[in-house]
Amino acid sequence: EVQLVESGGGLVQAGGSLRLSCAVSVFSFDDYAIGWFRQAPGKEREGVSCIANDDTSTYYSDSVKDRFTISRDNAKNTVYLQMNNLKHDDTAVYYCAAVSILLLRSPSPRQSCREGNFAQMGYWGQGTQVTVSS
Repeated sequence: EVQLVESGGGLVQAGGSLRLSCAVSVFSFDDYAIGWFRQAPGKEREGVSCIANDDTSTYYSDSVKDRFTISRDNAKNTVYLQMNNLKHDDTAVYYCAAVSILLLRSPSPRQSCREGNFAQMGYWGQGTQVTVSS
């Protein structure tokens, strides 16, 4: 019912920038919170950012705070992750994931997104590779 497709990855030098896009195929896109995750070889999967159904509730992991910015365009059913001042340690496959904020759970999906708890995310994309050269 919900499909997500990531794009925008590539090869960039340290200090450069990339913008990732997550295109979501669902009727009520504005009812979904969207998170970005990444996984690199030898490292645990890391939740890096999340945004609720608007721009008022966002989360960033400490490793990307002040460098990455998450945003959404509900008219385009798309969530973006602007990545600036990229470091070699940012190299990973980046995935987006979604959960409906209408789910009656405690904590709510909105609160979970704001706090960086992505356990409720039920839909995942295929990922896009980001490689940052040293």
